[in-house]
Amino acid sequence: MSKENFMNTYGKFDVVFEKGYGTKLYDVNGVEYLDFVSGVAVNCLGHSHPAIVEALNEQSKNLMHVSNIYWNTKQIELAKKLTDHGEHDKVFFCNSGTEAVETALKLARKYGKINGGDNKNEIIFMENSFHGRTAGALAVTGQIKYQKDFMPLMPGVKSAKFNDIQDFKSKINENTCAVILEPVQGEGGILPAEVDFLKAVRDLCDEYDALLIYDEVQCGIGRLGSLFGYQSFGVVPDIICLSKGLGGGFPIGATLAKEKAAKAFAPGDHGCTFGGNPLASTVALTVLKELMDKGIIESVNEKSQYIIEKIKVLKDKYDIIEGVQGKGLLLGLKVKTDPKKILDKCFENKLMLISAGKDVIRILPPLNVTKEEIDAAIDILDKSLQEILV
Repeated sequence: MSKENFMNTYGKFDVVFEKGYGTKLYDVNGVEYLDFVSGVAVNCLGHSHPAIVEALNEQSKNLMHVSNIYWNTKQIELAKKLTDHGEHDKVFFCNSGTEAVETALKLARKYGKINGGDNKNEIIFMENSFHGRTAGALAVTGQIKYQKDFMPLMPGVKSAKFNDIQDFKSKINENTCAVILEPVQGEGGILPAEVDFLKAVRDLCDEYDALLIYDEVQCGIGRLGSLFGYQSFGVVPDIICLSKGLGGGFPIGATLAKEKAAKAFAPGDHGCTFGGNPLASTVALTVLKELMDKGIIESVNEKSQYIIEKIKVLKDKYDIIEGVQGKGLLLGLKVKTDPKKILDKCFENKLMLISAGKDVIRILPPLNVTKEEIDAAIDILDKSLQEILV
């Protein structure tokens, strides 16, 4: 198979996958891999889940796309489902997490202009954060390695230290229109926000009439043990950005907002050709039904604790492991070395994992993973560490 026709944007593993079922992936030679990457927190129900396959099949017979200048039934149902189970009033649908973030940034800028004039346009983001690769999302990503070759980026943004209340207080002012953060920093190393920090940010946003935006693209839709990530912390934002797990493998994104923020948009301010199309909306509805009605979200924290206990055993066995961090089934194994050699050895032994930051290995199984599959993954990790350290 020719691989010469792609732009050089990914450091790919030397494998070509052809099919997958549940936590298993199969390459073109029929070799089986245990997938604890889940498309980077996308495949929340694993691969080729029967309910998703059926939803795609049935809906594709009726209607796949219609312009957003018309209503469609599935989009209306999905918007109601999302707003009924949280504390936000309005939804904008798009195709990806980056697009959901771009929507939030535009909404915040217009909100600031309406409520504070032209100077109320500053957006605060967190150091070590990641919000996407488009121009706006990249401007509020707190990692210079992603930004340096694309300067100059969108102006009117500034960074604050994550989980540092005093530093944040020194950055926010009357010109701040919004603050964007991840409840659990993903690419930055699987670092959860401290509840006291979130409460302080919430209070200061209220004081300065700035919108609080949570990027839940990676940590939302059940991954922390609650439908929305903020529900695991108890601090409600004005806007939420969603994608990844919302479609369970099918592209969809969403920006949810409270009425006070959402009403800033008027027809023509924003749009998305494919956003909330009937096919994507049907899949998302199916994913939510499976997660919520089958007790999958409720089982996340139990599975999380099971993994953590297993890793504690490995920590006692291998000095190279510093510990585990994160929340729910968004976990990070912190190591005292470059994660790449561990990831490569695990891949050689047919376990798929990825890194986060310079010294963390991400553990992202599907939310419906079984304890037997967790045991299998830990056994491969154990074997790989033993082979590396011999």
